[in-house]
Amino acid sequence: MPSKKEAAKVKVYSTPTCPYCHMAKDFLRQNKVAFEDIDVSKDREKAKEMVEKSGQMGVPVIEVGSKLIVGFDKEALKKLLKI
Repeated sequence: MPSKKEAAKVKVYSTPTCPYCHMAKDFLRQNKVAFEDIDVSKDREKAKEMVEKSGQMGVPVIEVGSKLIVGFDKEALKKLLKI
């Protein structure tokens, strides 16, 4: 049986040393949001993909479905994830 609301696919482009990346991932975990964590310091292809999608070199870049959030914007995340 399908769920009432199909959750948007969430990707977090991040690096291990980025404090805002950690805050964003902690926020998602606290709200039980499944996400794919992409370490752009190790994966050059994904880093290139992130820059092409967002035009940004900085992290985090959070992709919720087809929407992008640059940086850790808690209010924008809450709105997109309906939490």
